[in-house]
Amino acid sequence: MAGPRHDPALYRERDVVPIRRALVSVSDKTDLLRLAEALVAGGVEIVSTGSTAATIRDAGHAVTDVASVTGFPESLDGRVKTLHPGVHAGLLADLRLPHHERQLDELHIAPFELVVVNLYPFVETVASGAAGDDVVEQIDIGGPAMVRASAKNFANVAIVVSPESYPAIIEAIGEGGTTLTQRKELAARAFSHTAAYDAAVAAWFAEGTLVEDGLPEHLTIKAERLSTLRYGENSHQRAAIYTRVGGHGIAQATQLQGKEMSYNNYVDADAALRAAFDMVKPAVAIIKHANPCGIAVSAPNALDEIASAHLRAHECDPVSAFGGVIAANRTVTLKMAENLRDIFTEVIVAPDFEPEALEVFRLKQNLRVLRLPVDWQQERMDVRLVSGGLLLQDADRFPADIESVAAGWELVSGERPDAEEMTNFIFAWKACRAVKSNAIVLAKGSATVGIGMGQVNRVDSCRLAVERAGNRVAGSVAASDAFFPFSDGPQVLIDAGVSAIVQPGGSVRDQEVVDAARAAGVTMFFTGERHFFH
Repeated sequence: MAGPRHDPALYRERDVVPIRRALVSVSDKTDLLRLAEALVAGGVEIVSTGSTAATIRDAGHAVTDVASVTGFPESLDGRVKTLHPGVHAGLLADLRLPHHERQLDELHIAPFELVVVNLYPFVETVASGAAGDDVVEQIDIGGPAMVRASAKNFANVAIVVSPESYPAIIEAIGEGGTTLTQRKELAARAFSHTAAYDAAVAAWFAEGTLVEDGLPEHLTIKAERLSTLRYGENSHQRAAIYTRVGGHGIAQATQLQGKEMSYNNYVDADAALRAAFDMVKPAVAIIKHANPCGIAVSAPNALDEIASAHLRAHECDPVSAFGGVIAANRTVTLKMAENLRDIFTEVIVAPDFEPEALEVFRLKQNLRVLRLPVDWQQERMDVRLVSGGLLLQDADRFPADIESVAAGWELVSGERPDAEEMTNFIFAWKACRAVKSNAIVLAKGSATVGIGMGQVNRVDSCRLAVERAGNRVAGSVAASDAFFPFSDGPQVLIDAGVSAIVQPGGSVRDQEVVDAARAAGVTMFFTGERHFFH
């Protein structure tokens, strides 16, 4: 229910509000004393709680304990501290209204012009693997209540939820107070902050209370803008990158050098990670327009495994690799950097880089070099916006024991391959998942030699993969992300010299496809599972 309607004539204009009294209660103590010094120097009374009050007092500054404001001690192990009219009336009083001011005088309550609050480290506690009761104790109650009350009353109160805002507040103290525009901007950040916090708490509870189908009934996704990009996919489109609370992906990577990342750079870098990190062995993926133009693991007995993987991936399609985006699933070595010296590359992303490799890259000033966060991980769920809503699904991931799963594939044609050949089969099947549907991958020795992607029919993808592979088709393994609806696609591969085909099976014409393979003496496996990637 909305509050009472007031006659606009009763409101008094308040733009610059001097800071005379501040409520400070923070979990993150970063730059707290710097702020406290500025408040004290500006003659501001500091009201504080618990460890925040102790930190300020230990630094030699005067602090009023919140208990002396409420007339009630902090209790229940700190669960109850600020939930009191003595605090919240001082936060919510709209001093543009004379009768609010009179009521505060009657109640002997002083208003606050500044509130500095950040919330208990709930997300960090969950990430640490803490037990349930420990997580519950990090669900802040009084903090969000103060933040929301202050943000609602932005006409009179400046609410600060991050140390990043301290410099602006310190400047405002020296200039006589905060402006209405400043307070409104701070309020917007504050409501965003509590929304993200509530979303994290809701997500934690939802993990243990999923509905019968294993998907949450309510989905809240909260992200904060990291930076504005020059433009989107095209120059007329606005764009920005946002970091998701609790994220550990490409958005959290550290850029070590190079031009500003573009929208397309981020899309391609994420696609490259998807391809490279599907592999257990040292692997490199080269991406162009969100599709691989080469994926490979290192050659057996290679002296520099990641450099070997890169050369083998590059050999798949050197023309398309020009201006590509590269991901490595191991530390990039000096040798790999030297191999890239004369290859124009937009982005390279990896878990780390040898110092000598970075020295080589510094000669390529436009090359964007990204180091992944140490806790980088593939997402467990995929989310995609559609008009009016969004789609949610489990991420398409390969099981850790893929070799055991592959042992159960149905051999429908030809002879069972030996262990080395089977490794190539599994590689081709994994690589196929990273290619946009309809996807056909040709592989030899756990390196792609031809890729057909994104075609509207599978036979065209087969032709494209064969064309790109050239004379390397002979003896290669072909993987298809979905079943062949007719035998024409496999026949293109067979006629070109493919020795084996891995596909899900499941077509009404499976027998026709199997007969074509048997007639040619080609090995064929049915995996029983497709890997569409749209």
